[in-house]
Amino acid sequence: MTLRIISLNAWGGRLHAPLIDYLREADPDVLCLQEVTRTAGRTDGWLLYRDGPLELPQRANLFADLRTALPDHDAFFAPVARGDLFDGDEALPSEFGLATFVRSSHPVVGQALSFVHGSYSPDGWGPHPRSRNAHCFRIYSAESRRFFTVAQMHGLRELSGKQDTPARIAQAHALARVIDQVRQPNDGLIVCGDFNVLPDSRTFEILGGLGLTDLVTGRGFTDTRTSWYEKAGRYADYLLVDGGVDVQRFDVVAQPEVSDHRALLLDIA
Repeated sequence: MTLRIISLNAWGGRLHAPLIDYLREADPDVLCLQEVTRTAGRTDGWLLYRDGPLELPQRANLFADLRTALPDHDAFFAPVARGDLFDGDEALPSEFGLATFVRSSHPVVGQALSFVHGSYSPDGWGPHPRSRNAHCFRIYSAESRRFFTVAQMHGLRELSGKQDTPARIAQAHALARVIDQVRQPNDGLIVCGDFNVLPDSRTFEILGGLGLTDLVTGRGFTDTRTSWYEKAGRYADYLLVDGGVDVQRFDVVAQPEVSDHRALLLDIA
């Protein structure tokens, strides 16, 4: 038997139909998603995100869509901000953040949620670099009689690029502290997400202090973006494991394209 973990920046559900189809077919035990939307009172349909000249279609309530698609999973939503999405000229307060789904046969026995940059913004999306958070949780696998600690983070976005900054270094230390709150001796440790950093970032040195190594660069993958992303700099997403994780399969999924990011898929033996 295997434990399957998928990490993905869901892009607000812009590629909704292929995203839902892929997740149903891949059937992860643990799903870590970044850029998930939730609008109170809306259970489906589309809204529009506006940021200056940028306009981006977003699912009104991607979190609700995913709960419907994954009925056998416990669901957790962790917003970083509350701002407006638009239905025509009508502005609707919406939330944006992380979502975690864990198959209910793998009980969550511990967790911690914390901001790694900034704090919750209740009155708009805020200026860049916007607030970011991390969710860490401990699950029990009855099949293997083992505990695993899993953490996901959506790293802050700097308009100047993905190079290291003092805020990014502080973010990595904050993520390590969240993990330390949850992780227990002998747990297998998995850390994933859209980190928004380059492979030479000090983030990996800091997380290496927890015994973690990155599978994306470590296994020769050079691109975590899809054809929907047209800029240079093809690294954004990473998945790290410690020595207690027996990797059976790891893939940076090129097809199907379900976002402007590729899914990271890990099977643990």
